[in-house]
Amino acid sequence: MSSPVRVAVADDYAVVVAGVASALQPHADRVQVVELDSRVPLESDVDILLYDSFGQPQADDVDVDVLANGRASKVVAFSWNVEPELVQRALDRGMAGYIPKRVSAEELVGLLERVHAGERVVPDVPIGEGGTFGSWPGRDHGLTDREAEILALITQGLSNQEIAGRVYLGINTVKTHIRNAYRKIGVERRPQAVRWGIEHGFQPDEKRQLPQG
Repeated sequence: MSSPVRVAVADDYAVVVAGVASALQPHADRVQVVELDSRVPLESDVDILLYDSFGQPQADDVDVDVLANGRASKVVAFSWNVEPELVQRALDRGMAGYIPKRVSAEELVGLLERVHAGERVVPDVPIGEGGTFGSWPGRDHGLTDREAEILALITQGLSNQEIAGRVYLGINTVKTHIRNAYRKIGVERRPQAVRWGIEHGFQPDEKRQLPQG
């Protein structure tokens, strides 16, 4: 029996990386999550660093070598945004694969195994926005994944136009998500949303976790 693929998960939000790890845990015989990083360099030697783009720059705007930190053999993007041009730019920057977040946990495991075996994995067909993989800040307040990501970027201080560019959505779609998020959290203005975000875990974390067992 072959050894499981050693994986680290990186994102600026601890709840996001914990959600990915939790989804993968039932498949620990095939994929072993050995490190969860939020805004800290990778410290363990792993086969794959899975870069979750929630609330972060897209995979075409990061330094793969910096992410790998000399520890990861390969870096794979994990994102809701799968526009072909974005995917190609990410691959050109050195990503070993690009996985859409609409996959199931078992599908993610299989794709990570394929990357580990030397295959370059990319989305087969265009996939609609949004997904339900793992967890995200504000989920227990009824926020969808997209609403949560946009609220996280608001909390980080980005303008609507900057958010639209970051998440690859039209400005009107971004505004719709913002209105829906504001209604769910009971605010009307941006300063109120920022304050709510700060109080409810929407600021980026700086944390490393080494899963036990």
